This record gives sequence, C-alpha cells and structure tokens, in this order.
Amino acid sequence: MKIHKHFLLPLLLCLLTSLFVACGASSTTSTPTAPRPTATQPVTARQVLTSPITYVALGASDAVGVGSTQPGSQGYVPLLASRLQQGSHLVNLGVSGIRLHEALTQEVPLALSTAPNLITIWLVTNDFVGGVQYDGYMKDLDSLLQQLRAGTKARIAMANLPDVTLLPLFKGQSAERKAKTLAEIQRWNTAINTIAARYTVTVVDLFSSQSQITSHPEYISGDGFHPSPAGYVQLSNYFWNAIKG
Repeated sequence: MKIHKHFLLPLLLCLLTSLFVACGASSTTSTPTAPRPTATQPVTARQVLTSPITYVALGASDAVGVGSTQPGSQGYVPLLASRLQQGSHLVNLGVSGIRLHEALTQEVPLALSTAPNLITIWLVTNDFVGGVQYDGYMKDLDSLLQQLRAGTKARIAMANLPDVTLLPLFKGQSAERKAKTLAEIQRWNTAINTIAARYTVTVVDLFSSQSQITSHPEYISGDGFHPSPAGYVQLSNYFWNAIKG
C-alpha cells in the first residue's frame, strides 16, 4: 500500500509516542524496592553459649560497675561479656543514677538499634529506693519489655529487687519500717515476675535466699549500697545461670 508523505510524519510521531509510554511503564514496574530490615532470629541458650553474639546491658550504676575498683573489668556486665564466645560484641548502656522511666528514652532506642542477641536488665533499685510509685513503675516496665520484645528476638534476663533492708545503708530503720519495706519489695517482685512472664523474660531472682547478695557483707562495697568486686562476681554468676536457662 502506498503511504502519502503527509501521513508519514504523524505516523512516526504516534509510533514514537507509543514506544515511549511502553518503556516508561516498564521502567516503573521494574524499579526495585529497598528490602525492609528484619529482626534477628530467636536466640536460644545454646546460641548464647556457642556463637558470637551482640550483648546489650540496660541498667544503672551497677551496670557501670560503681563500687568496684576497676569498673571496666570487675563489674557484672564485663564479667558476663567475658564468658561469651570470642567475637561477641558488648554494648553497655548503663547510666549511673538512672531510673526506668528515663531509660525508656535514653537506653532503649539505642538497644533496639543494635539488633541484640542477648539483653540483661537491672533497672529497679533506684526506682524503689527513690520513691517511684508502684503503678508508674509497673507501667514503665511493661512498656520496656513490650518494646524489646517487639523490636528484637533477643534472649532477655532481668534482675528483680534484692532485700535492700539488709544493706548497711538502711541499718538505722526501725523493725516496723523494715517489715513494711520488705512487704513492699515482695509486692514489687510479684508484679515483676508477672510482667516478665508475659514477655518470656527470664527473672534473675536476687531476693531468694540462694542468691541474696545483700545478706553477705563481703558482697557490699564501702558505700553500703553498691556491690563490691566479690559481689559483682556473684551477680554475674546469677545472671549467667539464668541466661543458660
């Protein structure tokens, strides 16, 4: 069929336009999307014992190692880290004097960013001694564990309240006052156990007679409150046994 010249130019433009649209649609559908970050795989006790892992410690002055002469090596956190497989990575987020509510914004976001395989927590004594209300603390604890569970697959071990009435710092309390404090400690620990179970968190029971650091004077430092070097060794043992499950 003979095509007249005055039809040739529109025909070519139409073909070019169709080709451009088709190529554009093809490039749009084939554009790769960035992969979404995924949480780490669930960590077992065996993996903690046999594989290099990332260990994150959440805590206060005890995590820092206050009361020891060499916090970088004598605290329970570095002592725990020294038991891990070679190649493991420690992220110690402990801050002296911090309370749980503050840790939610100062420590937790950093913990979530490291994709931890193991997390230890001891964030209760400052709150209890400092007069934080029971309901407020338990609400914050639920939030803490919910965020860690949702954002990681880490194995989590958390210490509860020891019997602080046995500490030299509280020696001047009356028998009646000590009895009330002891009852309140037990109330807190009961709730801590309940919330921990909700999120499959292992509780390091520092209140039981088998792991009562505060009943041993040699485990308490000269300030009458923090663990001594020997106390930190025992504390690391209690955490390690709980982590092993």
